[in-house]
Amino acid sequence: MTPSHHPTTPSEPQYAAEGESPGELSALREAVRAWRAGPVAASQAKLGPRRERFTTWSGLEVPDVVTPAELGLDYQRDLGLPGQYPFTRGVQPTMYRSRLWTMRMFAGFGTPEQTNERFRFLLAQGQTGLSTAFDFPTLMGYDSDSPRSLGEVGMCGVAVDTLRDMEVLFQEIPLDRVTTSMTINGPAIVLLAFYVALADQRGVPRSKIGGTVQNDCLKEFIAQHAWLVPPRPAMRIVTDMIEFCSREVPRWNTVSISGYHIREAGATAAQELAFTLADGLAYVESCLERGLQVDEFAPRLSFFFDVHNDFFEEIAKFRAARRLWARFMRERYGAQQAESLKLRTHAQTAGVSLTAQQPYNNVTRVALQALAAVLGGTQSLHTNSLDETYALPTEEAVTIALRTQQIIAEESGVANTIDPLGGSYFVEHLTQRLEAEALGIIQHIDELGGMVSAVERGYPQREIAKSAYDLERQLNSGERVMVGMNKYQQEEGSRIPLLRIDAAVQRAQVENLAKVKAGRSAVDVQARLEAVRRAARGGGNLMPPIIEAARAYCTEQEVCDVLRETLGTYTDPAEF
Repeated sequence: MTPSHHPTTPSEPQYAAEGESPGELSALREAVRAWRAGPVAASQAKLGPRRERFTTWSGLEVPDVVTPAELGLDYQRDLGLPGQYPFTRGVQPTMYRSRLWTMRMFAGFGTPEQTNERFRFLLAQGQTGLSTAFDFPTLMGYDSDSPRSLGEVGMCGVAVDTLRDMEVLFQEIPLDRVTTSMTINGPAIVLLAFYVALADQRGVPRSKIGGTVQNDCLKEFIAQHAWLVPPRPAMRIVTDMIEFCSREVPRWNTVSISGYHIREAGATAAQELAFTLADGLAYVESCLERGLQVDEFAPRLSFFFDVHNDFFEEIAKFRAARRLWARFMRERYGAQQAESLKLRTHAQTAGVSLTAQQPYNNVTRVALQALAAVLGGTQSLHTNSLDETYALPTEEAVTIALRTQQIIAEESGVANTIDPLGGSYFVEHLTQRLEAEALGIIQHIDELGGMVSAVERGYPQREIAKSAYDLERQLNSGERVMVGMNKYQQEEGSRIPLLRIDAAVQRAQVENLAKVKAGRSAVDVQARLEAVRRAARGGGNLMPPIIEAARAYCTEQEVCDVLRETLGTYTDPAEF
């Protein structure tokens, strides 16, 4: 689909919201010039600047002061009221005054039994939603008994091979009352089928289960590299899931369009914003080409952003994201429903910002990042634990991370008013800057033929690699400071308790998988896998036959192998 219209950012100064006339703005500009030539110049002559350049973490120049004269802000056009277009000030009219953000701590390790225990522990501590981390074999579509899985089972998340594992994972957890997020992409269709089959098995109507599956195939090719099939077949699978869930599982967010991993790979804030929204536009266009109406599926698209170290830049990024998405959906795609225009997002503090040196410093980093996410208006938040540079978090560390959110919610007062930094001259300036930077990148992606073509050409991969190199150079030179790592170092590191995954986890998981395979019908398994193969070759929607395969206790790898066989495999072209 050829884009028909691009949202624009203000280019000509307009009257500021406070009602300054052109004469007043001109007088203000003159006052600022005099201030810089007088008091500022005198102070710098005496003290000198603290550094040569002041920039955000992403490299945007930071002005010494911002006034209404520089903004050109039109309140109704650029901000609006909370819950109203363009949603800069938030997607809900009452935001946290009615309901706090969902506190959704990422959890998963070892066996389904162990992760179920952690889930129930977190719910007992006040967590309000589940977020499931899978081990790397599961993320790549391999079973625990595969030779490729040796040494990795249960190490970076929970191992899930069949519907039986899903039954154990969510034992005693009410699927119709707790929303569940599943962080998986290439094989996401299989894990979602397991979850839907589990709800069917328990008699929970599909219309009652709610949650999110990450399912963002494009960011895998850009950043994380846990794919299953090549880009275009992967887009077909994602579109099948969106189509199926828009009709069968209406409370499910079928894609969590994810900037998090793009940022963790080294992108700047503007690149994270641009590449994430461009991925979202590609999914919208794929669904429109399928024949879906935009208001039929757009309300269940969700987002996932990183929250990095630069406090104000991160707040501005969330605000710019909402405004850009609303304008794209209305002006480019003609969406009519307000829910189709709203960018709803999960956020996670920046794992890449955590340091192994002086790990208790990570508590402070996470607190500031979490506060930025809340002030930016997130709908859901995970806070990283202090020990995550070493291992998966211990119960003590994850409790501190959860308590960080609870203290922000209950003690700081920041949730008492909506968008408390809206109207801040500096925040509005950064919001405009990030919006303009991101829009320029998106327009270049449009010129390349859209995000799928851009990925195939390696454009976002190269840009992220350049930004990652620039940041590493700044850290190595000391131009950018990481406290405890390249400044304020200590000779001896802090010793902290670590969660260690026993090698017995793999043995137990493989034994359980063998029991499942021995107890199922081989004839039924082959029939269900053949139905998946026919749908993959014939173009039918893949969700129904994969749900039937899940009910027959087909394994994740068995289904994924059929998809690899019929849709192809992919090798990443090296980009430098």
